[in-house]
Amino acid sequence: MKHYESTYLPHQKLIVTHLSGDLDDTDIKNWQLALTQVFEQLPDNAQFKILVNLHGFKATDFNVHKQFRVIIPRLLANYGWYIGYLRLFPETELTIRSDRNIHCVAAAHVHHDETKITKYATYYRMHNEGFFTDPQAARNWLDSIAISD
Repeated sequence: MKHYESTYLPHQKLIVTHLSGDLDDTDIKNWQLALTQVFEQLPDNAQFKILVNLHGFKATDFNVHKQFRVIIPRLLANYGWYIGYLRLFPETELTIRSDRNIHCVAAAHVHHDETKITKYATYYRMHNEGFFTDPQAARNWLDSIAISD
C-alpha cells in the first residue's frame, strides 16, 4: 500500500517524513512538494531533528529511484547538514548552507534493508546521525537528543 507523508512536530523540533509501498514519479513529486512545505513551516533561526523513514519504500523503477535519492540530501544541505552516506559517492556535489539560519542538528534514517543499514551504521553513524531498521528505535534515539532553546 502506498503511503507518504511529512509532518513538523514543533514541540519536539522534529520533522518526520515517511514513505512506504511502491511509489511512482507522481508520488515522489507530491511527497517532495509536501516535504518542502513542511520545511517552510520552520521558524527563522530554528534548529530541528529529522526522521527519514523509508521502511517498506520501493521506487517503481530506476528513474524514480534516481529522482528520489537526491531529494533528502539536497534539502538537508540547505540547512547545514551533510548526510554521512554521501561519502560513498565522491562525485556528489552539494553546497552546504543555512537558509534563514535554520540548522538540522540530528538525523535518523530508517530502511528495511538490514544489510544496507548495518553498513551505513558501521561506517557513517555519528553522535547525531543514526541508521536503523526499526522506526520506533530511530524515534527513541532522536528523542534522546536535546535541542537547546
